[in-house]
Amino acid sequence: MAHGPYTHVSMSINPGQRPRIGISFYASLTRARARVLESGRPYLVLESDEADVTVSTTGAGPVTPEDLEVARQIFNAAARYLADSERLHAEHAQARDSAA
Repeated sequence: MAHGPYTHVSMSINPGQRPRIGISFYASLTRARARVLESGRPYLVLESDEADVTVSTTGAGPVTPEDLEVARQIFNAAARYLADSERLHAEHAQARDSAA
């Protein structure tokens, strides 16, 4: 059963620990964009009509080796997400065509 698009936001606060916020996008209107600010700092934004998440450099400063590693992880995860989405879309389209 398909559901309409939505964004889910949760927050956990436990004594002695940092608060943890989770944002899940289940919205077909989610946008992704990346830019470099005039200051030379890159950033990535994922957004829906209800929320957005921005990823940038450590402390909003110069790019560190750790920032590069996170950027590579994001790139690899996005490539996997794209490949899986394309495969599943093709499988669904083939199943619909076979049923028709």
